[in-house]
Parts: sequence; C-alpha cells; structure tokens
Amino acid sequence: MIGRGTAGRISTAVYTITGNDMEEVRFYQRCGSPTESQFRHGRLRPVCTKCGAISFADPKVVVAVIAEMGGKIVMIRRDNEPGRGKWTIPGGFADRGEIVEEAAAREFLEETGLKTEVTGLIGVYSKSEDTNILVVYGSKLVGGELVAGQEAQDVGLFDIESLPPLAFERDVSILKEWQAAKARRRGRA
Repeated sequence: MIGRGTAGRISTAVYTITGNDMEEVRFYQRCGSPTESQFRHGRLRPVCTKCGAISFADPKVVVAVIAEMGGKIVMIRRDNEPGRGKWTIPGGFADRGEIVEEAAAREFLEETGLKTEVTGLIGVYSKSEDTNILVVYGSKLVGGELVAGQEAQDVGLFDIESLPPLAFERDVSILKEWQAAKARRRGRA
C-alpha cells in the first residue's frame, strides 16, 4: 500500500504479511510515522509513535452467491490462489460503500456471465486469524450467458451430490446449509 505522509512525501510498505497472513501495520496510514506494538483494548495493536493513534486492521468482506441452472449448482474453477485450479461458489470482495447484496450480484456476473437476483442470506462465516468475513446469499438467475470471467479458469454446473474438487473446505457445509434452507422453503410452499 502506498500513502501520502504529512509533508506530501510518499510512504511505502505500510503493511506487511506475517506468518499467519494477518497484516502487520508498520507505518500509520494518516501521518506515515512508524508504529509500535502496544497492549490496547485487550490485545497487542499497532500504535503510531508520533500521534498515539491505534491502527485497526479491519477485515475484508467477501460475498458469494449460490445459484442453480437446470437443477445444478453454478460454480467456477479459480484462476487465483488460494485454491487455484479448484472449484468454488462464485464470489469476491465487496467494495467500500457498496451494498453487500449488490456486490454479490456484481461478483456473480463478473465470474459467470449470469445475472442473478439475491433471494436471501444463507450465512455469514468467519474464523479466527482470517482477514476475511464471508457473506453467502441464495439467488435466482435472471439472465446472461454462462461464461467464465477473467478470474476463473472455467465455469460449470454440478449436482450437489457429485461436486468437483473444492478450493475451500467450508464450501461443503455452506452448500448443505443452502440445501437445508431450500428444503424449508419448499415445505412452507
């Protein structure tokens, strides 16, 4: 990350990656001064050595959409790490200020070529030491043409009982939650 210091100088190397993939803030983003670890709010946090401000490393929001086409689940084969070459539920990062449901539909379109309408929340997923929070929605297709986007090697349709090798362990449990929610909706109809 590159940012401007207080005197208009460019400060670089604001963030570095540690062994557990959590970001370590080396310079405070507003003034460019170095940080040092101090115990604040119950844990070690980077604190600016000049102004004393705490730099909070907020998580990134990842959105994903589960949709069916012809009774099969739409999935993409990832072209990026982690999980390059394996299959997953289409999704990506929400932009700051973007409505999460709109981000989910946008990412689904970018990765699959298909337009979708979000129909409901499947779940919100996070785990310790992960820098991302995953928000997964169910949806219905409303148009488009099935084609792999720039960040996918391929796009395909799969029966839930015969899934391809998955990029993320959590996908199996998420798909089971989606399937259970779908069965509950059918029971109410």
